[in-house]
Amino acid sequence: MNMKEHILAALAEQLERWEELLGGISSERIAAPAFDLDWSIQDVVAHLWGWQQVSVSRVEAGITGSDPEYPAWLASLPEDWEENPDQTNARIYLNFHSLSWPEIHQKWRQGYLRLIKAGGRIPEMDLLGLDRYAWLKGASLAVVLIASYEHHQEHLDKLAALLARGSSGGGPRASEGKI
Repeated sequence: MNMKEHILAALAEQLERWEELLGGISSERIAAPAFDLDWSIQDVVAHLWGWQQVSVSRVEAGITGSDPEYPAWLASLPEDWEENPDQTNARIYLNFHSLSWPEIHQKWRQGYLRLIKAGGRIPEMDLLGLDRYAWLKGASLAVVLIASYEHHQEHLDKLAALLARGSSGGGPRASEGKI
């Protein structure tokens, strides 16, 4: 298995773990505040979907050799939005908090599958090559996929810890670090 296949397989396995975990949670629990800032599981998945939109934009730009076309919700943020994740996270929350769980789940899942599919369309040399895309400032496009994996893993760990504390939703909040 080459590096590209390894990265894509890890992303696919992680999607399966997320779907298995989410499938066992009631819709009431999904919507209940459980994390820092009173975020629910639904808000966390929306947060992942927001950042996922950025990753998909980058990977698809790698396919076409163009600059990323970021989601419209980023336009209202300052140019340094990546250096200020709290501000970006707040914008994601503002934009997506009112969406329904089925809509959030569907958009997140479709976005995740789109990311994997786009990653599969990039030749491995282009995926791993440094300085291939000026907008990545010297990093490889593989870093985008790996960062998405790590971001999802961070939140999967927090969600698993929350669920391990009890199925009733009681106990301390999952506040080990920021969302």
